[in-house]
Amino acid sequence: MGIFSFLSKDKKEALDKGLNKTKENFFTKIAKAVAGKSTVDADVLDNLEEVLLTSDVGVNTTLKIIKRLEDRIAKDKYVGTQQLNSILKEEIATLLTENNTQDVADFSTPADKKPYVIMVVGVNGVGKTTTIGKLSYQFKQKGKNVLLGAADTFRAAAVDQLIIWSERVGVPVVSQGMNADPASVAFDAVSSAVAKNSDIVIIDTAGRLHNKVNLMNELGKIKKVMSKVIPDAPHEVLLVLDASTGQNAIEQCKQFTAATEVTALALTKLDGTAKGGVVIGISDQFKIPVKYIGVGEKMEDLQPFNRTEFVDSLFSEE
Repeated sequence: MGIFSFLSKDKKEALDKGLNKTKENFFTKIAKAVAGKSTVDADVLDNLEEVLLTSDVGVNTTLKIIKRLEDRIAKDKYVGTQQLNSILKEEIATLLTENNTQDVADFSTPADKKPYVIMVVGVNGVGKTTTIGKLSYQFKQKGKNVLLGAADTFRAAAVDQLIIWSERVGVPVVSQGMNADPASVAFDAVSSAVAKNSDIVIIDTAGRLHNKVNLMNELGKIKKVMSKVIPDAPHEVLLVLDASTGQNAIEQCKQFTAATEVTALALTKLDGTAKGGVVIGISDQFKIPVKYIGVGEKMEDLQPFNRTEFVDSLFSEE
């Protein structure tokens, strides 16, 4: 565990458990990469490059990490294979520190932004609506008044699912049903949040990627109407990605960052995949803060992303 531990014991255990598949996959491959070697040489680095690539860290980020290891070896002259894990851990932690990803301690929002408006984007099936439900729960646990807006009106299931989550968590939802104008729903939701003196309003949006121009226009329209109620809304554009899809999640990030100004990321389903390395690659490639990660099915298993705890957990030998 890191010197500064932001997570409770239960949440730390949930994180460790959630990263088990990634960790087992990662360290099994590293063990094979250094088999029969006592020092980190060119062959080990070649093998390690393959390990990082097949762990969905991504090409550019992998090359960056390998270059740092080469520089480290050139500087230290001798690096034993037993030291590889600790050095790799240091370099990945440094890489995350250099990006915009910051340690998040809890589910808090700026006191001077009320209601704090979060627009949630992402393709269907990544856990977008579930993330909104869990996020609402966490905010409510912090004593916040939360209101939801069902602006993913192209699928009846999306509206129904959000209503179910609102009832489960016990927060109000503004909905006009399927095929309603998404911007109209968003406008009504933000207006209602202002009238009710809500602390936070979370707007669900459609995740269609088949036409980027349509997506861009739609999200632009939603942002524009919300700003008529609150000039600087939305305060946060949260892109939800499914970590288990690996490189596909990176492609989705490219599409959405081209369509709208994404300010934060949530990576779901880390507990069901060995592709947790995608967190490192996405953070490095897009320089957008990873704010939340999903490490299980329970409400409490959506956690604020903390790079210190993440790297500690990934490299823990427990």
